[in-house]
Amino acid sequence: MKPSEKCIEKTKQSLSALGQIESRTQFGGYSLSVEKIVFALVSDGELYLRASEPMQHYRRHRHLQPYIFYKRGQSLHLKYFRVDNVLWHQHETLLELSRGSLNEARACRASASSRHRLKDLPNLSLNIELLLRETGITTANQLAKLGAKESWLRLKACNSHLGLNTLYALQGAIMGKHLQVLPAPLKAELTSWYQAYLQRVHGPHPAAKTGQ
Repeated sequence: MKPSEKCIEKTKQSLSALGQIESRTQFGGYSLSVEKIVFALVSDGELYLRASEPMQHYRRHRHLQPYIFYKRGQSLHLKYFRVDNVLWHQHETLLELSRGSLNEARACRASASSRHRLKDLPNLSLNIELLLRETGITTANQLAKLGAKESWLRLKACNSHLGLNTLYALQGAIMGKHLQVLPAPLKAELTSWYQAYLQRVHGPHPAAKTGQ
């Protein structure tokens, strides 16, 4: 077994409390992740943890070597730090630092997702993004949390001309799909909900127009 493979197996055993650790090739070595969140790297048989607040505190007392990635004659310092022999033998500290690295990676992913422009989601135009912002929906996370129906109701209050297709569009945006490829049972459920809404608003026998 190669040194990096041994290091990966050792890491999986030592940090099993974090969850199921997966590995894949990256940066000339391997990345380690839990639920697809990368928190560590393995290179040349050495483990490097992602920078985090607990790591920063730890490094005030002990120096840890940063990970340097070499490519085309240039060096790139990544914010990962080597787990040395001392730290390997401090299991509780190692686990705490690793958990901090994982939490930091999760927070960064959530922050990046929240900055995703609504207009960049499937089916959503700049006009829909502006309307959503008027209703207080400014991020993809907020849209997903509210759901297509509640978001559509908020839009409808701002623009009475919006119809069933916009409801489909919102659901598709949340799922990352074009509205034309939404599963048929889901479209049927949305249509039923939409028609029930029209009945409440316009009476028992509304014309089921799809609208915009």
